Parts: sequence; structure tokens; C-alpha cells
Amino acid sequence: MIRTLAVVGTGLIGTSLALAAARQGVTVYLQDRDAAAVRTAAALGAGIPGPPPGPVDLAVLAVPPSQVAAVLAQQQTRGLARTYTDVASVKSEPEQAVLAGAPDPTRYIGGHPLAGRERSGPLAARADLFQDRAWVLTPSRLTSRTALDRALSLIALCGAVPVVMRSKAHDDAVALTSHVPHVVASLMAARLRNGPPQAPRLAGQGLRDVTRIAGGDSRLWSDILQANAGAVAGVLTDLQADLGELVTALRDLAGPAHRRSPQSLRTVVDLLDRGIAGLDEVSADRAGGLPRSASVRVRIADRPGELARLLDATADLGVGPEDAEVRPDAEASDLSVRLAVPAAVAGRLLVRVTAEGWDADREGGDLALTGQEAGRRP
Repeated sequence: MIRTLAVVGTGLIGTSLALAAARQGVTVYLQDRDAAAVRTAAALGAGIPGPPPGPVDLAVLAVPPSQVAAVLAQQQTRGLARTYTDVASVKSEPEQAVLAGAPDPTRYIGGHPLAGRERSGPLAARADLFQDRAWVLTPSRLTSRTALDRALSLIALCGAVPVVMRSKAHDDAVALTSHVPHVVASLMAARLRNGPPQAPRLAGQGLRDVTRIAGGDSRLWSDILQANAGAVAGVLTDLQADLGELVTALRDLAGPAHRRSPQSLRTVVDLLDRGIAGLDEVSADRAGGLPRSASVRVRIADRPGELARLLDATADLGVGPEDAEVRPDAEASDLSVRLAVPAAVAGRLLVRVTAEGWDADREGGDLALTGQEAGRRP
């Protein structure tokens, strides 16, 4: 449980989570090198400007990836908090730096809420920014259970869906789903500077969709791309190969009709079909990249009253007997209870049952939080 929280960095993400926590009754303290940003966040009701009188339960480092390890070391030396997390969108490089230089890496867990807006700064903050969005946690081999539990409590306060991953797996995934799309949007938007004078008057929704995210803070994004350069370069290399094939096909199709190869048109059609198939992987009814329907598997003791206790403990989350499927656990003399719930509820359900002492995991998909994995050191 979190009663006190410190947020270091009062931009969009830091102020948004501070607002969400403050509205849940948590006492929040705000820090930032930019005094105006702190005052703005405080004026929005995000918390109290300045350091806390003593160590808080959890400190959130809302700083760029390259600054996470240094800020963590500084704040741990000052005794800002009992546990720490961050919200940077790259995890491997900060984790390595923390393990190499933090005073106490056991009290730190990497984090990344998959939410944002085109605007930046505290004035763009929203208390509901993380509602039903995925929030990745990347425990290192040294992360303590207390650090994990407090990070999970923060996620629950913000209404997000917890996901546990290895830092490398996270970085590979976001290179494809976030970092390269931003680069591609920037490349396309940059082309507009050299386009024909009439181009802006002909810009439609398609162009706006493709370039919408190109307006992000260039200093922050250069930090992100540097920290995840290897994974981003890998995706761009594959994209470059596809573009090379497409350019070759289009140049052939632009030539005289009698010299065109039938394969060129097939190459173009294949690319478009692969794009449609890829889009199907990210269907419109997903919240924060997670399926709308999900299931949580809970292992309970095979004794009278245990299933009733589980249903009583989760009833306020909308879980009823009709949502439960009970099977003997193949690995032990226990029962395995599968609870079918909306994705928006699955994260809170998982936090609830693990807090009550049951082992549980979220079924379906590669991004899954398991209670057993949460208790182990990677």
C-alpha cells in the first residue's frame, strides 16, 4: 500500500500519475529542476512542491532514460524513498546502469506506462491518462518483492494494467511499436519541407494520421533513440529491405508497359496485404494494446470453502461464479480456477488475488503478468 509518493520530474507522465495518486488520497511530493513546472503541477492539484519531510513509500523517477541511473543514485543517497521506480520508455540500458552504480538496486524496479499524448508538460497532464492502459514492470535479478508490490500498488492507483517483462524483451517490443513509428512519422513530416507549394492545401486525414506523433520533444526522443539504438536499428534495417523491394518494383512499374515485370505488381500487392494482416494484429477494440477480454488463472488449495473465499474476495470487481472455470491443477494437488474478465479488470484482479496470498497469472498473449514470476528474481 502506498500512503506517500514522490515524483521527480513533473512533465506529462509525472504530473499525470501524481494527479491520479493524489485523487486516491496519497500524499504526493513534487520535484523538478524546472521550478515553473513544479508550481504548475502543484497548482493543478498534483501534490506538494518540494522534498518530503522523510522517506516516502515510493519515488517515481519521471526522467529520460539516460538520466534514470544518475537520478536514482542521487535520490537514494539523499534517502528520498524506501522504494523506487521510473517511467522511461527504454529499460535495458537504465537497468544495467542501475545495477552497476546504484547504492541499493534491490529497492528499484523499472517501469514504463504505455500512455501519452502529442502534447508535453504538466499542463497536458490528465489523471485518467493511464486508465486501462498497459504499464510494464521490468524487475531485475536484484529487485525486492517490496519494490515490486509498491509498483503494482501505484499501477492500481492509476487504473492501469500491470505487465511484467524482461527489460530486453520490452525494448525490442517498443522499438517496433513505438520508437520506429515515431522515426517514420518524423521522416515523412520532414519530407513536407521540400514538397510542392500546393501540398499543404491538399493534406488530408491520411497525412495527419501518419505524421501526428512527429511533434514530440526532439530532446527527449533523441535520448530514447540513443538508449534503444540497437533495437531501433534492427527494425529499421528490415523496413529498409522492404522499402528497397518496393522502390525497385515501383520504378519498374513507372517504365514502359511492355517492359514491366508481372512480379513488380505482385510485390506491391504483397506489401499492401502484409500491411492489412499486420493491422489486424492491433485491432481497434484493444485497450492499451491488450485484448478486451482476458482471463486470470488462480491456484487455490483443494479444501472446503477456498473457492467461496476467492469469489468473495473478487466480487466487487464484478467476478461471479459464472465467470469461473475450475480444474484440478496438473502440477499439484490444488485447484486451478480460470476467471474470465474484461482486460480493464484483469490487472486489478491479478493484484487483488496475489495480495490475498494466491498464486496467479494472466493467460493469453506474450505480455502477461504472473504472480509466480513476480515473486522470483529473474
